[in-house]
Amino acid sequence: MSSSFDLDAVAAPVAMTESQKAAQLAHEKAHRAHTRRRDLRANLHLVFVALVVLGPLVIYPLARLVLLSLTGPHGERSLHAYTTFFSNPDASGVIGTTLGIVFASAGIASALGVALAALLFFRPFPGAAIITRFLELFVAFPSFLVAFTLIFLYGSQGSVSIALQRLFHLNAPPLDFLFGAGGIVLAEVVFYAPFVVRPTLASFAQIDMRLLEAARSLGANGFMVAWRVVAPLAWPGIAAGTILCFLLTLNEFGILLVLGSAHLVTLPVAIYSSATVDLDLPTAAAGAVVMLAMSLSLYALYRVVDRRQAMGAK
Repeated sequence: MSSSFDLDAVAAPVAMTESQKAAQLAHEKAHRAHTRRRDLRANLHLVFVALVVLGPLVIYPLARLVLLSLTGPHGERSLHAYTTFFSNPDASGVIGTTLGIVFASAGIASALGVALAALLFFRPFPGAAIITRFLELFVAFPSFLVAFTLIFLYGSQGSVSIALQRLFHLNAPPLDFLFGAGGIVLAEVVFYAPFVVRPTLASFAQIDMRLLEAARSLGANGFMVAWRVVAPLAWPGIAAGTILCFLLTLNEFGILLVLGSAHLVTLPVAIYSSATVDLDLPTAAAGAVVMLAMSLSLYALYRVVDRRQAMGAK
Protein backbone atom coordinates (compact mmCIF):
# COMPACT_ATOMS: atom_id res chain seq x y z
CA MET A 1 0.00 0.00 0.00
CA SER A 2 2.77 2.36 0.74
CA SER A 3 4.19 1.76 -2.74
CA SER A 4 0.83 2.48 -4.35
CA PHE A 5 0.39 5.60 -2.21
CA ASP A 6 3.80 6.88 -3.23
CA LEU A 7 3.09 6.39 -6.95
CA ASP A 8 -0.18 8.25 -6.64
CA ALA A 9 1.53 11.08 -4.79
CA VAL A 10 4.11 11.41 -7.55
CA ALA A 11 1.58 11.13 -10.41
CA ALA A 12 -0.79 13.78 -9.00
CA PRO A 13 1.53 16.75 -9.58
CA VAL A 14 2.33 15.47 -13.08
CA ALA A 15 -1.35 15.28 -13.97
CA MET A 16 -1.89 18.73 -12.47
CA THR A 17 0.98 20.17 -14.49
CA GLU A 18 -0.46 18.80 -17.72
CA SER A 19 -3.86 20.29 -16.95
CA GLN A 20 -2.26 23.60 -16.17
CA LYS A 21 -0.44 23.52 -19.50
CA ALA A 22 -3.69 22.81 -21.33
CA ALA A 23 -5.42 25.63 -19.50
CA GLN A 24 -2.53 27.99 -20.29
CA LEU A 25 -2.64 27.07 -23.98
CA ALA A 26 -6.39 27.66 -24.05
CA HIS A 27 -5.91 31.01 -22.33
CA GLU A 28 -3.22 32.06 -24.83
CA LYS A 29 -5.41 30.99 -27.73
CA ALA A 30 -8.34 33.00 -26.38
CA HIS A 31 -6.03 35.99 -25.82
CA ARG A 32 -4.75 35.83 -29.41
CA ALA A 33 -8.31 35.62 -30.72
CA HIS A 34 -9.29 38.62 -28.61
CA THR A 35 -6.24 40.56 -29.87
CA ARG A 36 -7.14 39.76 -33.49
CA ARG A 37 -10.72 40.93 -32.94
CA ARG A 38 -9.50 44.12 -31.27
CA ASP A 39 -7.06 44.83 -34.12
CA LEU A 40 -9.80 44.15 -36.65
CA ARG A 41 -12.13 46.60 -34.92
CA ALA A 42 -9.34 49.19 -34.79
CA ASN A 43 -8.66 48.76 -38.51
CA LEU A 44 -12.35 49.03 -39.31
CA HIS A 45 -12.54 52.24 -37.27
CA LEU A 46 -9.52 53.58 -39.13
CA VAL A 47 -11.08 52.76 -42.50
CA PHE A 48 -14.34 54.37 -41.40
CA VAL A 49 -12.57 57.56 -40.31
CA ALA A 50 -10.54 57.63 -43.53
CA LEU A 51 -13.59 57.18 -45.75
CA VAL A 52 -16.17 59.26 -43.88
CA VAL A 53 -14.08 62.01 -42.27
CA LEU A 54 -10.66 62.27 -43.91
CA GLY A 55 -11.90 61.29 -47.35
CA PRO A 56 -14.20 64.21 -48.18
CA LEU A 57 -12.43 66.75 -45.95
CA VAL A 58 -8.72 66.03 -46.50
CA ILE A 59 -7.85 63.29 -48.99
CA TYR A 60 -10.20 64.33 -51.80
CA PRO A 61 -9.32 68.09 -51.68
CA LEU A 62 -5.59 67.31 -51.64
CA ALA A 63 -5.96 64.87 -54.52
CA ARG A 64 -7.92 67.47 -56.50
CA LEU A 65 -5.26 70.07 -55.71
CA VAL A 66 -2.48 67.85 -57.04
CA LEU A 67 -4.49 66.93 -60.14
CA LEU A 68 -5.28 70.60 -60.78
CA SER A 69 -1.58 71.47 -60.56
CA LEU A 70 -0.92 68.83 -63.24
CA THR A 71 -3.52 70.27 -65.64
CA GLY A 72 -2.29 71.92 -68.83
CA PRO A 73 -3.82 74.85 -70.74
CA HIS A 74 -6.13 72.55 -72.72
CA GLY A 75 -7.07 70.23 -69.86
CA GLU A 76 -4.35 67.67 -70.52
CA ARG A 77 -2.03 66.26 -67.84
CA SER A 78 1.27 68.15 -67.91
CA LEU A 79 3.76 70.04 -65.77
CA HIS A 80 2.87 73.33 -67.47
CA ALA A 81 1.68 74.93 -64.20
CA TYR A 82 4.94 74.10 -62.42
CA THR A 83 6.93 75.34 -65.40
CA THR A 84 4.95 78.57 -65.39
CA PHE A 85 5.37 78.97 -61.66
CA PHE A 86 9.14 78.39 -61.51
CA SER A 87 9.94 80.11 -64.82
CA ASN A 88 8.32 83.32 -63.64
CA PRO A 89 11.13 85.82 -62.94
CA ASP A 90 9.29 86.95 -59.83
CA ALA A 91 9.05 83.42 -58.41
CA SER A 92 12.59 83.38 -57.04
CA GLY A 93 11.99 86.76 -55.43
CA VAL A 94 8.73 85.55 -53.90
CA ILE A 95 10.34 82.42 -52.46
CA GLY A 96 13.34 84.42 -51.24
CA THR A 97 11.09 86.99 -49.57
CA THR A 98 9.03 84.23 -47.98
CA LEU A 99 12.07 82.41 -46.60
CA GLY A 100 13.62 85.66 -45.41
CA ILE A 101 10.52 86.63 -43.43
CA VAL A 102 10.13 83.08 -42.10
CA PHE A 103 13.72 82.84 -40.88
CA ALA A 104 13.69 86.35 -39.40
CA SER A 105 10.32 85.95 -37.67
CA ALA A 106 10.75 82.36 -36.50
CA GLY A 107 14.36 82.88 -35.47
CA ILE A 108 13.62 85.94 -33.33
CA ALA A 109 10.40 84.41 -31.95
CA SER A 110 12.23 81.19 -31.02
CA ALA A 111 15.05 83.03 -29.25
CA LEU A 112 12.57 85.26 -27.44
CA GLY A 113 10.37 82.28 -26.49
CA VAL A 114 13.29 80.28 -25.07
CA ALA A 115 14.55 83.31 -23.11
CA LEU A 116 11.09 84.00 -21.73
CA ALA A 117 10.60 80.34 -20.77
CA ALA A 118 13.97 80.31 -19.01
CA LEU A 119 13.04 83.47 -17.11
CA LEU A 120 9.66 82.08 -16.05
CA PHE A 121 11.10 78.72 -14.97
CA PHE A 122 14.52 79.49 -13.47
CA ARG A 123 13.86 83.04 -12.20
CA PRO A 124 10.22 82.98 -11.09
CA PHE A 125 8.82 86.29 -9.91
CA PRO A 126 5.46 87.44 -8.55
CA GLY A 127 2.94 87.15 -11.35
CA ALA A 128 4.95 84.62 -13.38
CA ALA A 129 2.13 82.07 -13.16
CA ILE A 130 -0.35 84.65 -14.48
CA ILE A 131 1.95 85.49 -17.39
CA THR A 132 2.27 81.77 -18.19
CA ARG A 133 -1.52 81.38 -18.25
CA PHE A 134 -1.84 84.48 -20.42
CA LEU A 135 0.67 83.09 -22.93
CA GLU A 136 -1.33 79.86 -23.07
CA LEU A 137 -4.49 81.90 -23.74
CA PHE A 138 -2.72 84.13 -26.24
CA VAL A 139 -2.17 81.27 -28.70
CA ALA A 140 -5.95 80.99 -29.09
CA PHE A 141 -6.21 84.50 -30.57
CA PRO A 142 -6.52 84.92 -34.36
CA SER A 143 -3.26 86.19 -35.81
CA PHE A 144 -4.82 89.11 -37.68
CA LEU A 145 -5.95 90.60 -34.35
CA VAL A 146 -2.29 91.06 -33.45
CA ALA A 147 -1.74 92.90 -36.73
CA PHE A 148 -4.69 95.24 -36.11
CA THR A 149 -3.57 95.81 -32.51
CA LEU A 150 -0.13 96.87 -33.71
CA ILE A 151 -1.73 99.23 -36.25
CA PHE A 152 -3.86 100.85 -33.53
CA LEU A 153 -0.76 101.25 -31.34
CA TYR A 154 2.24 101.80 -33.60
CA GLY A 155 0.73 102.75 -36.95
CA SER A 156 1.20 106.24 -38.38
CA GLN A 157 -2.15 107.16 -36.80
CA GLY A 158 -1.76 104.86 -33.80
CA SER A 159 -2.00 106.06 -30.22
CA VAL A 160 1.69 105.58 -29.42
CA SER A 161 2.82 107.26 -32.64
CA ILE A 162 0.53 110.26 -32.13
CA ALA A 163 1.59 110.53 -28.48
CA LEU A 164 5.25 110.64 -29.49
CA GLN A 165 4.48 113.21 -32.17
CA ARG A 166 2.74 115.50 -29.69
CA LEU A 167 5.32 114.91 -26.97
CA PHE A 168 8.29 115.85 -29.14
CA HIS A 169 6.37 118.37 -31.31
CA LEU A 170 7.14 116.54 -34.54
CA ASN A 171 5.69 117.47 -37.92
CA ALA A 172 4.94 113.85 -38.85
CA PRO A 173 4.29 110.65 -36.92
CA PRO A 174 7.67 109.07 -36.01
CA LEU A 175 6.54 105.47 -36.45
CA ASP A 176 5.86 104.35 -40.01
CA PHE A 177 7.22 100.84 -40.46
CA LEU A 178 4.30 98.45 -39.98
CA PHE A 179 3.20 98.06 -43.58
CA GLY A 180 6.21 96.14 -44.78
CA ALA A 181 8.74 93.53 -43.73
CA GLY A 182 9.40 95.20 -40.37
CA GLY A 183 5.76 95.18 -39.35
CA ILE A 184 5.23 91.59 -40.50
CA VAL A 185 8.27 90.34 -38.59
CA LEU A 186 7.20 92.24 -35.45
CA ALA A 187 3.64 90.90 -35.60
CA GLU A 188 4.76 87.31 -36.20
CA VAL A 189 7.34 87.49 -33.39
CA VAL A 190 4.69 88.79 -30.97
CA PHE A 191 2.17 86.17 -32.03
CA TYR A 192 4.37 83.08 -32.37
CA ALA A 193 6.85 83.49 -29.49
CA PRO A 194 4.30 81.97 -27.02
CA PHE A 195 4.18 78.84 -29.20
CA VAL A 196 7.83 78.26 -28.26
CA VAL A 197 7.38 78.99 -24.56
CA ARG A 198 5.12 76.05 -23.72
CA PRO A 199 7.19 73.13 -25.08
CA THR A 200 10.33 74.74 -23.71
CA LEU A 201 8.79 74.99 -20.23
CA ALA A 202 7.73 71.34 -20.46
CA SER A 203 11.29 70.39 -21.40
CA PHE A 204 12.75 72.41 -18.52
CA ALA A 205 10.40 70.65 -16.10
CA GLN A 206 11.96 67.28 -16.96
CA ILE A 207 15.47 68.36 -15.94
CA ASP A 208 16.83 66.96 -12.69
CA MET A 209 17.65 70.06 -10.64
CA ARG A 210 20.36 68.12 -8.79
CA LEU A 211 22.44 68.21 -11.95
CA LEU A 212 22.34 72.01 -11.95
CA GLU A 213 23.30 72.13 -8.28
CA ALA A 214 26.17 69.74 -8.94
CA ALA A 215 27.42 71.90 -11.81
CA ARG A 216 27.29 75.02 -9.63
CA SER A 217 29.09 73.25 -6.81
CA LEU A 218 31.90 72.42 -9.25
CA GLY A 219 32.36 76.10 -10.02
CA ALA A 220 30.30 76.51 -13.21
CA ASN A 221 28.82 79.96 -13.71
CA GLY A 222 25.31 80.66 -14.97
CA PHE A 223 26.30 80.69 -18.63
CA MET A 224 28.17 77.39 -18.38
CA VAL A 225 25.25 75.75 -16.56
CA ALA A 226 22.84 76.97 -19.23
CA TRP A 227 25.06 75.95 -22.16
CA ARG A 228 26.62 72.73 -20.86
CA VAL A 229 23.78 71.31 -18.73
CA VAL A 230 20.39 72.86 -19.47
CA ALA A 231 20.66 73.15 -23.26
CA PRO A 232 21.72 69.50 -23.92
CA LEU A 233 18.96 68.19 -21.65
CA ALA A 234 16.21 70.51 -22.89
CA TRP A 235 17.10 70.58 -26.60
CA PRO A 236 14.23 68.26 -27.74
CA GLY A 237 11.60 70.63 -26.36
CA ILE A 238 13.43 73.71 -27.63
CA ALA A 239 13.86 72.14 -31.07
CA ALA A 240 10.20 71.06 -31.20
CA GLY A 241 9.00 74.55 -30.32
CA THR A 242 11.37 76.13 -32.84
CA ILE A 243 10.32 73.83 -35.67
CA LEU A 244 6.65 74.42 -34.82
CA CYS A 245 7.30 78.17 -34.94
CA PHE A 246 8.92 77.86 -38.38
CA LEU A 247 6.00 75.75 -39.59
CA LEU A 248 3.38 78.22 -38.40
CA THR A 249 5.15 81.30 -39.75
CA LEU A 250 5.56 79.59 -43.11
CA ASN A 251 1.79 79.06 -43.31
CA GLU A 252 0.85 82.48 -41.91
CA PHE A 253 -1.58 84.43 -44.07
CA GLY A 254 -3.67 86.79 -41.92
CA ILE A 255 -0.75 88.97 -40.81
CA LEU A 256 0.62 89.06 -44.36
CA LEU A 257 -2.75 90.09 -45.74
CA VAL A 258 -3.15 92.93 -43.22
CA LEU A 259 0.41 94.29 -43.04
CA GLY A 260 1.81 93.25 -46.42
CA SER A 261 2.24 95.83 -49.13
CA ALA A 262 2.06 95.59 -52.91
CA HIS A 263 5.86 95.46 -53.04
CA LEU A 264 6.13 92.64 -50.49
CA VAL A 265 4.74 89.49 -52.08
CA THR A 266 5.21 86.21 -50.26
CA LEU A 267 4.30 82.71 -51.36
CA PRO A 268 0.86 82.57 -49.63
CA VAL A 269 -0.03 85.99 -51.05
CA ALA A 270 1.19 84.97 -54.52
CA ILE A 271 -0.97 81.84 -54.41
CA TYR A 272 -3.97 83.91 -53.30
CA SER A 273 -3.40 86.46 -56.07
CA SER A 274 -3.03 83.77 -58.74
CA ALA A 275 -6.30 82.16 -57.70
CA THR A 276 -8.45 85.27 -57.10
CA VAL A 277 -6.93 88.04 -59.25
CA ASP A 278 -5.34 86.24 -62.20
CA LEU A 279 -7.86 83.36 -62.09
CA ASP A 280 -4.98 81.01 -62.91
CA LEU A 281 -6.01 78.06 -60.79
CA PRO A 282 -3.40 75.53 -62.08
CA THR A 283 -0.52 77.90 -61.28
CA ALA A 284 -2.03 78.66 -57.89
CA ALA A 285 -2.39 74.92 -57.28
CA ALA A 286 1.25 74.34 -58.26
CA GLY A 287 2.37 76.98 -55.76
CA ALA A 288 0.11 75.45 -53.11
CA VAL A 289 1.62 72.00 -53.71
CA VAL A 290 5.13 73.43 -53.36
CA MET A 291 4.14 75.14 -50.12
CA LEU A 292 2.41 71.98 -48.90
CA ALA A 293 5.57 69.96 -49.52
CA MET A 294 7.61 72.47 -47.49
CA SER A 295 5.06 72.37 -44.66
CA LEU A 296 4.88 68.57 -44.57
CA SER A 297 8.68 68.36 -44.46
CA LEU A 298 8.78 70.67 -41.45
CA TYR A 299 5.94 68.75 -39.82
CA ALA A 300 7.72 65.42 -40.32
CA LEU A 301 10.82 66.90 -38.68
CA TYR A 302 8.67 68.23 -35.84
CA ARG A 303 7.15 64.78 -35.26
CA VAL A 304 10.59 63.16 -35.09
CA VAL A 305 11.82 65.67 -32.52
CA ASP A 306 8.57 65.51 -30.54
CA ARG A 307 8.77 61.71 -30.44
CA ARG A 308 12.31 61.91 -29.08
CA GLN A 309 11.13 64.32 -26.42
CA ALA A 310 8.33 61.95 -25.42
CA MET A 311 10.76 59.03 -25.24
CA GLY A 312 13.09 61.11 -23.10
CA ALA A 313 10.23 61.92 -20.74
CA LYS A 314 9.61 58.22 -20.18
